[in-house]
Amino acid sequence: MNKLLDRLSYRFRRVCIPNLMVYIIIAMAAVYVVELFVPEMPLSLYMFFSRELIFQGQWWRVITWILIPDTSNPIALIFSLYFYYIIGSGLEHEWGSFKFNLYYFMGVIFTIAAGFISGFATNMFLYYSMFFAFAVLYPDFQVLLFFFLPIKIKWLALVDLVFFIIMFFIGDWTYKAAIIAAMANFVLFFWDDFGKFIKNQIYYAKHRKNYKNNKFWK
Repeated sequence: MNKLLDRLSYRFRRVCIPNLMVYIIIAMAAVYVVELFVPEMPLSLYMFFSRELIFQGQWWRVITWILIPDTSNPIALIFSLYFYYIIGSGLEHEWGSFKFNLYYFMGVIFTIAAGFISGFATNMFLYYSMFFAFAVLYPDFQVLLFFFLPIKIKWLALVDLVFFIIMFFIGDWTYKAAIIAAMANFVLFFWDDFGKFIKNQIYYAKHRKNYKNNKFWK
């Protein structure tokens, strides 16, 4: 899978949107500002994914759901958008613009497909999939939990993974579909890494066992 992604990145490296996350953040902030200062224009009500309304002709809902702010609290939104920027810029720096665009829009497409099947789609799980990718690439990156407690990103990712598992099992099938769709790109992009990790763990386990046996007989 990594070789295929590398070939695609090399061949179509110019077919992408550099700094994609910056544009998404600006659009999300603009939606929030309009709703804050022009309350008679609740944009989110016209942007969320609705299979029924899409079939009635409101086709823009197929994509506008990705730009709905995830909170109505201004302070929380500032930190949320800043966190999205860190994640997006980190992934783009590591992968390049094309590969990051591919990761993001694959998640969008999978989520849209699940939305048409289940009738439900949200950008929450889409951005979680970006967070998990960032945690894999930068596991020791530190953030300030509650604005003062430094913690490595890998531990936050582990907590969120537990949350995902709980949501998957207690949520209805629409949530299950949304989680699977949003995480499909994560699985595809890191499939080879997961395979190498499992092989390495098996290899180390065998050698540890052989080492203990040899040490015992000596």
